[in-house]
Amino acid sequence: MDITHKVPSKVLTPTGGFLTGYTHTLNPYVGCSFACSFCYVRQMPVSLFRKAEWGTWVDVKQQAAEKLRKELRSAKKKGPVTIFMSSATDPYQPVEYREQVTRGLLEVLVEEPPAFLFVQTRSPLVVRDLDLLVRLRERVRVSITVETDLEEMRRQFTPAAPPLAARIKALAACRNAGLDVQAAVSPLLPCSGSFAQKLRGVVDRVVLDTYQMGDGSGGKRTQRLGIDKLYQQLGAEEWYTGEAFQRVHAQFLEAFADGTVFVSQEGFLPNRDECGGQAE
Repeated sequence: MDITHKVPSKVLTPTGGFLTGYTHTLNPYVGCSFACSFCYVRQMPVSLFRKAEWGTWVDVKQQAAEKLRKELRSAKKKGPVTIFMSSATDPYQPVEYREQVTRGLLEVLVEEPPAFLFVQTRSPLVVRDLDLLVRLRERVRVSITVETDLEEMRRQFTPAAPPLAARIKALAACRNAGLDVQAAVSPLLPCSGSFAQKLRGVVDRVVLDTYQMGDGSGGKRTQRLGIDKLYQQLGAEEWYTGEAFQRVHAQFLEAFADGTVFVSQEGFLPNRDECGGQAE
């Protein structure tokens, strides 16, 4: 892993497209060592213009907390600030154990609370920061990715990512701490017929997404990655279709209460009453 320390010109980035319900994104790092095979960032300039393979390098943003404090105060003068952390990296990837950039950013966010903060990760390391997250109370939602309930599928698609059991345990810990949490089945991978039941009781809110709906290009970015070939190798071609999504979606609708199962973009946006009427 090639780890480089850099001072960014800024840390808050205005949003658009898939995350139009937010005013800014916040990425503590550039690059991600989880290196998920389907990650849409592989097809974005930040990866394509880098000569090294995605997943083999991470840039650590130095002075991120100091910059955030200044930028946040300035942004608040223009209206409510809603933040998605993170859109192009995982804020709790392994380097965070040592660098603690994400924790430093959270300390600033506790001091200068945004209207809403969405934390997206697939790492159980998020529980380390429960002491800070609970201080944000209703202003924060923690979303932990659980793409499948089959560990063998996790190993095929995301071999460097944390095991599923650890993620589910982290979801339970965040919920028990009183946080607003959701499981992000994103993207949906081949799973068992009892997937929904395994998450029921752990979380009250779930979002399901697919490559076609969630990669920001109608599935074209994912297609260029050749993920369909991996499905063929696994003999799971049917899971790359919309029919598979409809089947699993029905499973979750049956297991969870009305209004708690979301699809794609709607599950990643803040509620209207959480950000001054800016989004559903």
